[in-house]
Amino acid sequence: MRFRLKRNDQIGLILFIAFVASTILIYEFEEKFDREKWKNQPSFRYEMVEDIIDNELLLDKTKTEVISLLGKPNDSYSDGKNYFVYYLGSKPSFSKEELTQLVLVFENNRVIKATEELR
Repeated sequence: MRFRLKRNDQIGLILFIAFVASTILIYEFEEKFDREKWKNQPSFRYEMVEDIIDNELLLDKTKTEVISLLGKPNDSYSDGKNYFVYYLGSKPSFSKEELTQLVLVFENNRVIKATEELR
């Protein structure tokens, strides 16, 4: 007895396998935050920023705690709220290089927001 899938079922199976494989690859290659790598390899920080933002690793941390974890910011400014900016390096891209930065927004000396922005 031969088992044969219909054409639509074959296409659906291929799409499902591609989805599962891409999800696994994305998860496997997403870099977890590593304090030493962050401080010693600043051009590869872009690999860890999603972990920092998605897992809210810095929310509610004080400026002192952030500096202890990430080091001194590359830039900081204030316009009613205080901001720390950390350069992340450039993400690999098929078109132009994208220089990105992690922007931390402080209110009452605590992080209330962490975002990745283009520089």
